[in-house]
Amino acid sequence: MTMFDKRIAGWQMHRALQDRLGILSPFSSDSAKRRILMISAFGDLPNTQLFPFFYHRAELASRYNVEVREVPLARWLSGRHPFLQRVDAVCLQTGYVDSPAELQAIVAQIRNTYPDCRLAYFDWFAPTDLRYAAILNDGIDLYLKKHLLKDCSQYGQATLGDTNLMDFYSRRFALDEVTVNYPVPDSFWPKLVMGSNFAFAAHIMPHFMGNFPTKPHTLDVHARIATKGTPWYGRMRQEAYDAVQALPKSVTTASQGMVPGSQYRKELLASRLCFSPFGYGEVCWRDFEAQYSGSLLLKPDMSHLDCSPQIYVPYETYVPLAWDLSDFAEKVDYYLSHPQQRKAISRHAFQSIKTYFSQQQFLSDMHPVISKLLGE
Repeated sequence: MTMFDKRIAGWQMHRALQDRLGILSPFSSDSAKRRILMISAFGDLPNTQLFPFFYHRAELASRYNVEVREVPLARWLSGRHPFLQRVDAVCLQTGYVDSPAELQAIVAQIRNTYPDCRLAYFDWFAPTDLRYAAILNDGIDLYLKKHLLKDCSQYGQATLGDTNLMDFYSRRFALDEVTVNYPVPDSFWPKLVMGSNFAFAAHIMPHFMGNFPTKPHTLDVHARIATKGTPWYGRMRQEAYDAVQALPKSVTTASQGMVPGSQYRKELLASRLCFSPFGYGEVCWRDFEAQYSGSLLLKPDMSHLDCSPQIYVPYETYVPLAWDLSDFAEKVDYYLSHPQQRKAISRHAFQSIKTYFSQQQFLSDMHPVISKLLGE
């Protein structure tokens, strides 16, 4: 078993012990070790923020003399956990919290329990908004987000609904939505940092550690699109589904109905193109699934967004589409007719993420975060 395999297996064991059996691993008795406690939300999406810290915990230990541990939020709030002594830094995740007072109460409890700790809020949510910036600003030292708008002046502006996507598609489809504004205090900006995205998931990362897939492509377009959801989401996804159905009959697609995960992955490996519309946020699992499968990713233009690793480089790692999908059929036709260009972009996307992992660039990205958490 390689070191990579051992780390993945270690993470899987950690998840099984904690999530299924409720067994927590306490900090060691070494008082010289600095302690980072992850107070976590449950689920695959929150886990993508935690996994790289556990995957690289050997490097974090050697570079910063750090130990990393995790406890579910509900377990921590109950007091039934082994982390009642000194903690140097806390990384907090929550679910969506409707009441500002409830969120502030959690922060206050952490501050009372660990008076000298530094506190980071790990925002794992799909949308790009900073809805908790003003609520949390006075109580935290850092705010980590897995992707950010490149133009930060867009934050704090009023939108129809609570996200930039909801705003665009509500206007596009003339939907009646309430205007929302999430203010961002000036003192919040120095606390904002960008963290890892879906590439760093235990079920995504291993696919990029091997070789670029060479299985023959027998399917033109992969586009299995669910359309049920809130009004704006349903209209957006229905438009994407309709665009696929309007392709010429000569274009073979996988687009109707739900299939088991194994069949879904086989289809992607066999697909020349993968169409990945937005979800409730811009970044989707399917973006990475397409890129590790060797399928060319077609996606609404992501030029407004920044993330790390940066997988949205136009015509280098993906092909951008107009948000109204007016160029969808044209670009499908072009890249089906130009296989060398298609394969070059697909291969570059795969290699760029593989390089990110092989060079351990996460550690470089997170150095400012670790340093601030440890008060350096």
